[in-house]
Amino acid sequence: MTTPPRRSNAFARLRVICPALFFGLFAMPLVIHAANPFLPGYEYIPDGEPRVYGDRVYLYGSHDLANSRSFCDYTLKVWSAPLNDLNNWTDHGVVLTTRDIDGRKDDIPWSDNQFYAPDIAKINGKYYLFAQIVGSPCAVAVSDSPSGPFKVLGKFKPPAGVPIDFGGWAQYFDPGVLVDDDGKVYLHWGFKHSQMAQLDPQDITRILPDTYRENTIPREEPFKFFEAPSPRKINGVYYLVYANGAELAYATSESPTGPYTYRGVIIGNTGDAHGGNIHGGLAKLNGQWYIFYHRQTNNTNFSRRACAERVTIEPDGSITQVEQTSLGFEKSLDPYKVTPSDIACVFRGGSYVTELDKRTRPVLGNRNGCVVGYKYFDFGDTILPGQFTQLTLQFRNAQTAGEVEVWLGDPKGDGEKLGAVLIDQQEAGKDAWRELTIPVRNISGRHAVYLKFTSDKQGTPIADIRSFVFTRDTQ
Repeated sequence: MTTPPRRSNAFARLRVICPALFFGLFAMPLVIHAANPFLPGYEYIPDGEPRVYGDRVYLYGSHDLANSRSFCDYTLKVWSAPLNDLNNWTDHGVVLTTRDIDGRKDDIPWSDNQFYAPDIAKINGKYYLFAQIVGSPCAVAVSDSPSGPFKVLGKFKPPAGVPIDFGGWAQYFDPGVLVDDDGKVYLHWGFKHSQMAQLDPQDITRILPDTYRENTIPREEPFKFFEAPSPRKINGVYYLVYANGAELAYATSESPTGPYTYRGVIIGNTGDAHGGNIHGGLAKLNGQWYIFYHRQTNNTNFSRRACAERVTIEPDGSITQVEQTSLGFEKSLDPYKVTPSDIACVFRGGSYVTELDKRTRPVLGNRNGCVVGYKYFDFGDTILPGQFTQLTLQFRNAQTAGEVEVWLGDPKGDGEKLGAVLIDQQEAGKDAWRELTIPVRNISGRHAVYLKFTSDKQGTPIADIRSFVFTRDTQ
């Protein structure tokens, strides 16, 4: 049953006891958002480098596993989407592997270690994939198509008489590649120590003599280079996006070899986001610039998923720092479509996303004081006479009694409490997913939605959240 709707401000104060309000698991509409993270929920692609070839954008990154306790596995995959439908991503499968896996033969004869962050470049009509291997020389592979299949050509060949590792990293950590307008190819790499060199366009595995440079981006303030260099040339200016730890910063130069000027931070895995490393790059899609990055899941630094945010490159070349949102490639989310809980962009107090199975990625760990947020929904501008609004929450009880409060806007700011679900102690610990519908006031405009968890018992989870949806009807 459902609490009868009433058009009154009392909706915001309503508390409903959940045991009396059961709905079938499939009562909720099946249409869901395509948002951040933007790949299918079961796919974990961190360290993503976006590249546009033809009428598609391709994503090259590492490959994590669900609920993992380490970074990356032994495969590299490619995903792509048409520019006219950025929510329709195609899995092109495994393109390289360092081990015999699932019937696919090992591509790397000199190592069976994990792949880390790759990059790709189109050079002389072919697509070259540069794949870091943990503790081993970087692999260079080639294909006639940006989606593969790729054939491994070998390792980088440093000039005669110089150390193979160019200062400590034979693996060429986090390779990032720029092909300039004149055809010259620049390779950036580094971990705590930025480095670069020029590649031979006629033999991409060969590093040209007398082109090696180090400390392209200094470790010192304000740069704080840590890893993940991603070069681009935009409006005649050379941009180098890199990780200074948990933030993606950027620097610019008038020359591909520097010197670079520090410009600021674009986005970070800081504040309301789960802390952890970050890696990504810039891409212009349909006239709009995006910064690609990843988020951590499972209350760890691992099992990272691909996200993207809109950014603006100003006339002076600057990029204003952006927040993490649930939007992906959307301008706003539709509150009247099901919102899966795992697209949350705000986590405070210990809540986190985990994968229970291929279809189920709830937010767990929701204890007293936890806040989970979603940005941003467009509720529309028109409210019809006699119209009322409801919210249906799909959840399961956890370990203790408490409340799940629904807020329009930030509870720690000027947010408005719309209603609350009381989780009865007698039902605590039940495994079944259930749905509860409560009336809320009619809403218009663009807003963030937050779930806040409260309980008299500290440190014990109240409820696991799977999804929610707003509905409108008329009496």
